[in-house]
Amino acid sequence: MSDKYVHGYHPRENERLQDQAGTLVELLHADTFYSPGSRVLEAGCGVGAQTITLAQSSPAAHFTSVDVNAASVAEAKRRADLAGLTNVEFAQGDLFALPYDGASFDHVFLCFVLEHLARPVEALASLRRLLRPEGTLTLIEGDHGSTYFHPESAAARAAIQCQVTLQEQAGGNALIGRQVYPLLVEATFTKVRVSPRQVYVDASRPDLVEGFTRRTFTAMIEGLRAPALQAGLITPDDFEAGIAALHRTTQADGVFCYTFFKGVGTKA
Repeated sequence: MSDKYVHGYHPRENERLQDQAGTLVELLHADTFYSPGSRVLEAGCGVGAQTITLAQSSPAAHFTSVDVNAASVAEAKRRADLAGLTNVEFAQGDLFALPYDGASFDHVFLCFVLEHLARPVEALASLRRLLRPEGTLTLIEGDHGSTYFHPESAAARAAIQCQVTLQEQAGGNALIGRQVYPLLVEATFTKVRVSPRQVYVDASRPDLVEGFTRRTFTAMIEGLRAPALQAGLITPDDFEAGIAALHRTTQADGVFCYTFFKGVGTKA
């Protein structure tokens, strides 16, 4: 998988991914469960932000978690060991060319992976080959076009657009959430079903104000300051104004919304 991960692999990004995973466990994973004895491939596990939840929720299933980045795999294994997980094995590998025979797995899971790929349908087809007949693939993606907030701010919109543009320039798609259904269908999965998972944040949910608005979404946009300025997408003053506007939504009268899309398809 040669596609560029636009957020980078520095420690603060690892921390942000963990914050995101911890905040969104119930929203994204309450209905994710694999039966005892199931063989599950987690494709693009990164630093293990989703792995811990998956493996703990289905302790009698066996997970193979892979990522193209060796340092991320090492960090994921470290976190899994700290959590005392015994039902996960880790490997480095390109999801377009994983060294497993066809029909090796009962299920495939991938979360926030396709948004970084220039060839998402090809990736899904590659993973479909590894599924047994009637096996399922679960796919979760966000969509930056689903972001809205109060107070409204053109500066915040401009800062968010930097993320969309940078990801597009890197070969990815920050608006891919809305395409989960057609992508699964094009990759010839059947019984495809997609459900939107909206994060709604106001002052009555201080856990989400801190865990999602501040430490997940705004931290993600803020982390793109250097590449956005280097690419000439925005001026320093306008970027800072956008970040300030996003932080403004965390105040007592602020509201922040974002939608993820979770799709499940079956291999006929």
